[in-house]
Amino acid sequence: MDFTERKARASAWFSELRDRIVARFEALEDAGPGAGAPGRFEVTPTTRKGPEGEDHGGGKMSVMRGGRVFEKVGVNISTVWGTLAPRAQAAMAARGVPGMAEDPRFWASGISLVAHMQNPHTPAVHMNTRMFWTPGAWWFGGGADLNPCLEYAEDTAHFHDTLRAACEAHDAGYYPRFKAWADEYFFVPHRGRARGVGGIFYDDLNTGDWEADFAFTRAVGEAFLPAFVPVTERRLGTPASEADREAQLIHRGLYAEYNLVYDRGTKFGLETGHNADAVLMSLPPLARWP
Repeated sequence: MDFTERKARASAWFSELRDRIVARFEALEDAGPGAGAPGRFEVTPTTRKGPEGEDHGGGKMSVMRGGRVFEKVGVNISTVWGTLAPRAQAAMAARGVPGMAEDPRFWASGISLVAHMQNPHTPAVHMNTRMFWTPGAWWFGGGADLNPCLEYAEDTAHFHDTLRAACEAHDAGYYPRFKAWADEYFFVPHRGRARGVGGIFYDDLNTGDWEADFAFTRAVGEAFLPAFVPVTERRLGTPASEADREAQLIHRGLYAEYNLVYDRGTKFGLETGHNADAVLMSLPPLARWP
């Protein structure tokens, strides 16, 4: 099957979603509290080079720092291709990707977002969706999870309810399955705790119906702003103490530990030679350890 047109559609949609999220976050900055100038994204092209320096794709790294609402937020997109390094190829083969042991070629496209907030009462958040192709297989993956340092039950409920509705519109079994997957995936073993209050996570999604799986992945991306923005707007004016800031910085340390030690996307990005700054944009601007 020729996937040229499908790859182009997926890549274009991730780019469109990025544009909408960036515009909405800058609008939040315009309405945010504080006397300083509202934050704006700095956009940097990223590239992936092959072993001989040839072009193997790239994308955009969009990062806002020091805003009224966002202390640091990154919204990255990329479309890359090439040949997997031996270690990454072996990992894919071990996951049972058909033909990967014999043919290490790949193509991948997606959007990745991490936001670290100014107000400790406003939770950090992560979201990504992606499509992966090899000569022997294709699949979608992604999800979103909320990471408050000071949890509010109504915020957690709103975030999960929005994701649940997006999942149930496609398959009644998706939300419980992907919520449980997120609870397992976003767990920090050496700390014995989750990094946040969860959300959904899925990978290797291939039901045999590309259109249906792409539609579900779009639904996950579309659900992000309705899940996160109302929570953010609800907490923007909440007064924060020095103790609240301390709790935020310590929680960010937990987030950094997870992303550097366990996160599958971080490992894949670094092992496949993508721009290191783009791969590591998820790290918080400041963190503290007890």
